[in-house]
Parts: sequence; C-alpha cells; structure tokens
Amino acid sequence: MQEEVLGGRFLSIGECMVELSQADDGHLRKGFAGDTFNTAWYARACLPADWSVDYFTTLGDDAMSDEMVAFMRGAGIGTADIRRLRGKTPGLYMINLKNGERSFSYWRDSSAARLLAADGDALRASIEASDVLYFSGITLAILPREDAYTLLAELRRAKAAGKPVAFDPNLRPRLWSSLDAMHTMITDGARASTVVMPSFDDEAAHFGDDSIAGTIRRYRQYGADMVVVKNGPEGATVGTDANETLVPAVKVDKVVDTTSAGDSFNGAFLAHYLQHGDPLAAAAFAAEIAAKVIQEYGALVSPKKLNTAR
Repeated sequence: MQEEVLGGRFLSIGECMVELSQADDGHLRKGFAGDTFNTAWYARACLPADWSVDYFTTLGDDAMSDEMVAFMRGAGIGTADIRRLRGKTPGLYMINLKNGERSFSYWRDSSAARLLAADGDALRASIEASDVLYFSGITLAILPREDAYTLLAELRRAKAAGKPVAFDPNLRPRLWSSLDAMHTMITDGARASTVVMPSFDDEAAHFGDDSIAGTIRRYRQYGADMVVVKNGPEGATVGTDANETLVPAVKVDKVVDTTSAGDSFNGAFLAHYLQHGDPLAAAAFAAEIAAKVIQEYGALVSPKKLNTAR
C-alpha cells in the first residue's frame, strides 16, 4: 500500500451479525454489526463517491437476512456478492456495557457466514474485481480450516498482484480450537497482507509481545509493508520501513461505548490513506473518528455525526 489509489473498489470480507445493545430505558435495541462490517461502514463514511465499498459474506434466506441486506444497501455498501443459502440465518450477539467498557454474548454456531469461503470461484471473482481487500482474525476464526486456507490463498494472489490487503488480527481465543491454531492462522493472515492493524493489549496477552516495537517487528517479519498498532487512549503507532511514530489518541470527556473503536479507526485510517498516501495523517484522522464513535452507543455511528470531510 505504497501509493495513493484514485477511486476503486474496497471489499471487506467477514461476518455481519444481528446486534442487540442496551437502550436508555433498559430495553434492547436491534442493529446489524460485526468487526469487518463496522470497518466497511466507516470506510464508506470516509471515502468519496468515486470509491465503492462492498461487503462479502454469506447469509440465509430468512427475513432477518433480508433486513440485513436492505440495511447495507441503505448505507451505500454493495451487496451484489453476498451469497444466500437456504435454511441458514445470521449470527447474533448482545453487548453488555459497564462503565463504557463492553463484553459480549454470542449465538453464532450456525451462522451462514461460516460458509463464506466455501465457494472458491465466487470468492476469487469478488477479490479479482476489487482494488483493496480487508479481513480480520475473526473472519479466519469462524471458517472451517480448509475454507480459511482457500481465503488466504486468494488474498495472497491479490497481494502478489500488487493489491493492498489490510488485516486486523482481532484476537479472540475463544473462537479458536487452541492457542496454537490461533497463532498459526493469524501468522498466515499477516503473511497474506500488506497492512496489519493489531491492538497492542491483545498482542501482549496472546503473543507475549513486551513492547509495541516488538509487535511491529514481528508483523513486518511476516511480510507486512506497514503495521499500525492501536493502543487505546495511548494512541496508535505507525511502523514502516522508515520509522515508528506514535500518533496520540484524541481525548474525550466521557466514554460511552467502546464497541467499535478499533473498527472505526481501521476504516477511517484506510479511507484517508487510500486518498492521500500519508499514514501519519491517516492515523490522526482515524483517531478523531474513533473519538467520536466512543461517545455514542452501538457499533455504527451515523456519518452525519462524524464530520469526515478532509
């Protein structure tokens, strides 16, 4: 991801779920979200009209899947490559909030998205029709191992063809059969990528990194051109061939909900960087967007509240 790309197709690959979040009156609010879809949402909010943003997943043939597709289309996110499977449904999760920090309860074992890479021809066609690819460790974790390798093979092909491939490891050990399996697949995901966007607390906890510099060094050894390490209120560090630079977070008076902080940072960073080619400016812009997001409830904040113009 070395040069500015003028217009193109941004494809995010993963799972969008039904989201239940707390409302002010104690009831639950229904929405649609998921790490890679959240990033697509914020990329769409921050990219100009000459960019298309599309989502690649698999959904069922039920009414909730219909509603989810309509929601995506209403947000300006392309759905033409979403496969629909008879008898399947989306996954569901609920956000539990305490002092602005979140935990989650999931119901996703039979999610249709687990089959998103089962049709290798459809996956290849969508990736070949795109200019920039985005996926996450959760994308890999939900797939059968053979399908995960199919996805990685197609992403390696895209990388070899010179396409930017961005990856958030988004480490979630409970989604994996073992820590060894997680380590292996996350490493393979990084090898298929040009930009890796990890969170330092996850990397320290699950890979044993003792410093941000260590995280950057490890992912660059896997072949990433750039590593952007998110570290919550401490900011984000951008590591490239040239150097490692800390970009401070934007301080807020009150944190309401951190559900999509990292996803919004990723989407805003990639959108800005694709337009302007300056990773430090992109990180500063992304920090501003993430600061606005954590002052609102839910994963997806209306673009009207983000002031994305640059």
